[in-house]
Order: sequence, then C-alpha cells, then structure tokens
Amino acid sequence: QVQLVESGGGLVQAGGSLRLSCVVSGLTFSTYVMGWFRQAPGKEREFVATISWVGTGTEYADSVKGRFTISRDNAKNTVYLQMNSLKAEDTADYYCAASKSSFNTETRLPSYAYWGQGTQVTVSS
Repeated sequence: QVQLVESGGGLVQAGGSLRLSCVVSGLTFSTYVMGWFRQAPGKEREFVATISWVGTGTEYADSVKGRFTISRDNAKNTVYLQMNSLKAEDTADYYCAASKSSFNTETRLPSYAYWGQGTQVTVSS
C-alpha cells in the first residue's frame, strides 16, 4: 500500500519560513519523480516544485522561484519543501505527489499517480 504523509504545515506571519516534509512508503522512492502542489480555497490545484530521482534536477513555479527549495533524501524516503519569505498568497493546502514520469522532472498534475493527504499552510499578512 502506497502512502505519502505530509507534515510541517501551520500558521506563519508573512516573511516567515516553514519546512514541509513528505514521507513515502510502499514504493521504490528513488525511482519516482517527486512534486509539491498546492490548492487554495476556491482554486484549482497548481504545480509548485518538482525534483528528479536523485535530486539533481529541479523545477519551480514562477510564483515561488527564489523563495522555495525542494530537496529529497532517498535514504529516508522523504521529500522536503523549504519555504522562505512566505506571502499571504502562499496560503493553501500543500500536497506531495509521486510520478513515474520518464522525464527528469514533471510539472504536469495528471502525471502523478500517488498523492498525500495534504498539509495546510496559512500565511498571515
């Protein structure tokens, strides 16, 4: 049974930082492209960041570039999202996801087969 469990969300003031974690079990973690997505109330789920199998390739949404950093530890089956300089518009539920994409990184939501339950991030202005 595949499980992705996010943690690290919470309430933070604008300009602050949070680090999200996602622990994965039930699949061979090192063979999956990993991604973070987010969904704000009343909006569609959107791509945030993705990382390649061994962590050498990354991509970011323009809205978070320079502020967020995705990383992974294959020994711990864990993917992280370090979020700095948070803004009110970053408020959303954040989801990690796993993709068997043949590409080095993957920004397309339908390419992700496995999803976590989400963790809520609220940024107060």
